[in-house]
Amino acid sequence: MNYKQSKILLLFSVLTLVGCNFSQGVIAKAPQQQDLQTTPSVLLSQRNTSNSATLLTYKIETYDSQVMGASRTYGVSLPPGYEQNPKQRYPVIFLLHGGHGSPTDWFNQSKGKALKTVEQLYTTGKLPPSIIITPDGNDKRGSSPYRDPEYIDGPNGKVSTAIGDELVKVVQNRYRTINNPNFWAIGGLSSGGWGAVNVGLHNLEHFSILFSHSGYFNDKSGPANSPISYIKTIPPQAQKRLKIYLDSGTSDIDEIAEADRFSKVLNKLKIHNSFRQFPGSHTWKYWREHLANSLVFVGEQFRASETARMADNLTINQRKKTKNN
Repeated sequence: MNYKQSKILLLFSVLTLVGCNFSQGVIAKAPQQQDLQTTPSVLLSQRNTSNSATLLTYKIETYDSQVMGASRTYGVSLPPGYEQNPKQRYPVIFLLHGGHGSPTDWFNQSKGKALKTVEQLYTTGKLPPSIIITPDGNDKRGSSPYRDPEYIDGPNGKVSTAIGDELVKVVQNRYRTINNPNFWAIGGLSSGGWGAVNVGLHNLEHFSILFSHSGYFNDKSGPANSPISYIKTIPPQAQKRLKIYLDSGTSDIDEIAEADRFSKVLNKLKIHNSFRQFPGSHTWKYWREHLANSLVFVGEQFRASETARMADNLTINQRKKTKNN
C-alpha cells in the first residue's frame, strides 16, 4: 500500500469511528487537556436533535484586569448541554464590538442578535457547539461616539494584550475550553473587525482563525497595528496556520477597497482566506445578516482541524501498534 492509499484509509477510518461514536452519543473521557487528544469530539457531529431546540442565553461577567489596571467585563454564552456534559471541552469564538460599543452589542436584540444566528447554526450543524465571548474593547478613555476603540497596546491601555492574552487565560480558567489555537477564533465588525485581526495577529499562540465584517486593515497608529503590513512580518510557519475570513457591503466603498487590498496581500503570502462582498452598508442590519457567513467559515475550520487531529492520532496509534508487534 502506498502513502496516498494509506492516508485515504486513515481518513476513512477516522470518519467511520466518529460516525459510530456519535450514533451512540459522545462522552469525553476526562476534562484534562491531554485526554482530549484521543477522544472523539462533538466538533464533527452534525445537528444534535436533543439540543437543537435549546434557547441560548448570555451573562455579563467581571474580572480584575492587571493589564488595564481596572475591573473589566465580557459577555459569555455557553453551548447547549454545557452543564450536562461536565467532561466535554469546547472551541471558543471571540466577537468584538465596534465604535461606541459594549460587550452586549452582539447579543442585543436591536443590534447583533448573535444568539439567534448561533442557535440556527447549531441546529443545522454548520457550527459546532462553542463558547461565545464578547469582550469589552474600550480603552481607558471609555466609550464615545466621537472615536473608535483602540484595539492596540498604546497610550490609552494595552487593549490588545488585555483581550488577546489576559482574557484568553481568564476564559481558559473559568470554562472548559480546547486550549489549542486551531480551536479559537476572533472576529468583529467595523473597528472591531480591524481589532479582531490585529489582536489575533499579535496573539497567534492563542488564535488561528480571524474574521472581519466591514473592517479596515491600515491603522493610523502605524504598521505594527496595521494587519496589511504587520502580517508580512509573521514567520512563514505561523502564516500557514492562519485562516482568515473577510466581508464587506458593496455600499461600503472604503471598507470594501481595504478588504480587497488585504485579501490580495494574503493571497500573495499564500494565507488561506475568503473575501466576500454582499449588498449592504455599514449597518447592524448588514452585520446581523452576515454573521452566519463568518461563523460557517469558522465551523469549517474547527472541523478540518479536528479531522486532522484525529487522523494524526490514528497514525500515531497505528505506528505504536506496529512497533509493539
